Amino acid sequence: MEDGQILGFSGQAPFQNFPIPNSKMPNLTYIASVKRATMADQKPTLNTTLFTKDNYLWMLIGAAVVALGMFLLSGGKSADPNVFDTNEVYSTVRLTVAPILILLGLGIEIFAIFKKPKTA
Repeated sequence: MEDGQILGFSGQAPFQNFPIPNSKMPNLTYIASVKRATMADQKPTLNTTLFTKDNYLWMLIGAAVVALGMFLLSGGKSADPNVFDTNEVYSTVRLTVAPILILLGLGIEIFAIFKKPKTA
């Protein structure tokens, strides 16, 4: 067997590199060569990044708001573990304020991702 041949199940080489006689299709082995780009051919590109400093600042603010909401959602521990205090478990801060802060923080994150940079 020669290099570059693929063996079939019978041990024979079904695919070989040879030109097809009397074919109107070009031989795929001898397709036109590709010109390599040189540094002189390349156009200068602007140094553009995906996000600007403002985007990262808004992302940081959004992450801080989400973290504050998670902290308020966790709440505090009970003074006596044998007593169930409904005011601590079902407090307004845990049920209302904390989820609103988490959703607000996620909204800020979405705003930070989609915010377009200022054009000069």
